Amino acid sequence: MQKRMGEAVARVARKVNETVENKTDSLDLADCKLMTFPVGIYKVMRNVAEEIHLITLANNELKSLTGKFIITFNQLQELNLEGNYLHRLPEEIKTLLHLKAINLSKNKFRHFPEQLTALKTLETINLEENEISDVPVEKLASMESLRSVNLKLNPLNEEVRAIARPLIKFDLLVSPEGAQAVPQV
Repeated sequence: MQKRMGEAVARVARKVNETVENKTDSLDLADCKLMTFPVGIYKVMRNVAEEIHLITLANNELKSLTGKFIITFNQLQELNLEGNYLHRLPEEIKTLLHLKAINLSKNKFRHFPEQLTALKTLETINLEENEISDVPVEKLASMESLRSVNLKLNPLNEEVRAIARPLIKFDLLVSPEGAQAVPQV
């Protein structure tokens, strides 16, 4: 256990250093067993945070994101949080004025994160395989840039299915009625 934890910390440090030294516009911390976003990264990345446009934190063990994370990386255009334990987003997510795509698939959302509807540049929302039954269809329909919302493998209520089609101008991906996610082993 101790050895695996040390390997994960070393991997995170290596990835952060690569991003800082190479001045790339992305930070990939997928599959690092992170339970929280490491506080030390804020200090290490303070000089390059404005240049980061893509962050991948997929397949970790995150239960929440902090407002500080959002404010620090306020130039994000893409955020991949697939495969964590998230059930809500911080209010500060509304400050991501350049965000075009967010992947929240395979998390624990029971409610559609309505803060996303305030983001004028958002084109793609992936909430596949969560526990969402209700969706703010009218708010989504008023989002000019929105191109795709993936709600496959969510227990959507009938009302959402019925009113969504005539109102929306984007691709709404849903599973056939009664389809369920395959339990993860």
